[in-house]
Amino acid sequence: MKLIVMSDSHGFHDKIDQVIHAHPDADAYLHCGDIDADEDLYPNLITVQGNNDLFYDYPKQRILTLMGQRILMMHGHQFPYGNRLRHMANYAREQDCRIFFYGHTHVAAHDVIDGVHLINPGSLWRSRDQRAPSYAIVTLQEDIVDVTFVFRER
Repeated sequence: MKLIVMSDSHGFHDKIDQVIHAHPDADAYLHCGDIDADEDLYPNLITVQGNNDLFYDYPKQRILTLMGQRILMMHGHQFPYGNRLRHMANYAREQDCRIFFYGHTHVAAHDVIDGVHLINPGSLWRSRDQRAPSYAIVTLQEDIVDVTFVFRER
């Protein structure tokens, strides 16, 4: 199963459109918040609320079951900066989720803590680590979680 995971587009809808058009074969498109778009603009995009999405009615978190794996989606601003990844992994485990998609930091990352994959696709708008804007292609196969980051031209 091919998932396209993005985050932090901050109203730049053309960037979302470009990613979706680049992957017409994806099984699902996910956005980890700070989309700054009305819910009906992207009906096929599974989205959670970011800290800048206060005027939109997205859920603060979602739990999806795909390929038999439970996936937690949140923006990530709900967790303290100190030991953030540890807190996120613990929360995902409490929700019986093995994968956690999040955003907020504008930094693409894939960490595994206590068997929980913590995946941040980065930002479609602007990264905060000197790399280009990014999103993630996540391929799920039984117990395999394969993550590839795509860094786009600025």
